[in-house]
Amino acid sequence: MTTPEPLSATASVPYQLVFAKEALKDAKKLKQAGLEDKAKKLLALLKEDPYRVPPPYEKLLGRLKGIYSRRITLQHRLVYQIHEGERVVRVLRLWSHYE
Repeated sequence: MTTPEPLSATASVPYQLVFAKEALKDAKKLKQAGLEDKAKKLLALLKEDPYRVPPPYEKLLGRLKGIYSRRITLQHRLVYQIHEGERVVRVLRLWSHYE
């Protein structure tokens, strides 16, 4: 009988969330709009595994290559970068990408 291999040490280590200045401003708008709980759930998911679906994410293209986006609502997005080596998710925006 063989014993299963242990999971890698990094598989259980959560990602650290780092917020850009704009994302901190956006967080205040989310709270005022009553969307804070929905955003917190998405942030918790990112901390656990930023690649997990559902909910789906989009890999942005062009000059935004390397940046990801998830819907908070139809209008508002959580926009972030993943720095795999440091296990850091940098949250860039938490508000509308139409502004």
